[in-house]
Amino acid sequence: MDELPVEEESHEAPEALLVLSGQLELEVSGDPVTVRTGELYVIPAHTAHAVRRGSHGTLVIVERSDETGSVAA
Repeated sequence: MDELPVEEESHEAPEALLVLSGQLELEVSGDPVTVRTGELYVIPAHTAHAVRRGSHGTLVIVERSDETGSVAA
């Protein structure tokens, strides 16, 4: 994460965000959410979310890649 915002998006499947270091600043359905080092946050499918300015550190994103339930990281 490079402290720059990322525009709002949504996905067909849930998306799991694991912060390895630093801090992730999100806006989820219009509400601010902070995810800190060592925390996991799951965004439900079809939920609008954006990364807010100031997010920094290392993030792992896990999302389903197809309808069979495979995951991509």
